[in-house]
Amino acid sequence: MKNLPWDYFWVAFNSINFPDLFNAIWVTSLVLLIILIVLYVLRTRALHRHRLWLDMWEWLFWSGLITFFLLIVGSIFQFDFAVILVILGSGLLTMAWARFRRYPPLFEAYEHQLARQRYLTRTRTTRPEATIRSRNVRRRGKKR
Repeated sequence: MKNLPWDYFWVAFNSINFPDLFNAIWVTSLVLLIILIVLYVLRTRALHRHRLWLDMWEWLFWSGLITFFLLIVGSIFQFDFAVILVILGSGLLTMAWARFRRYPPLFEAYEHQLARQRYLTRTRTTRPEATIRSRNVRRRGKKR
């Protein structure tokens, strides 16, 4: 380090100014972008009946796609290091917020809803005669 740490914020992000970070950041961004696309495709196929999980994967996919793609673009066009840090911080925080703050309460409510549906289905199928009406029960509104 030849300069003070805060002097590096406004220096172009390239392999000359940041030899230890440049290749690590753009290669990691590319690998994580590919992993994110593969995970998104696999998880949305597996969870196609659970809308809430699909919504979470949409959040993770789009925030990750934007973050990792902007990091690659910032490396190619040599954005200032401060811009790279803002992109990285805001993107990762958005992904963490979506996964750990926004969706867990919704998942809990969804699990209760699924448990209630399973219980009602189980009670309905354990006594099949409960679903069959007897002949002597009158329907409302109809006169014989």
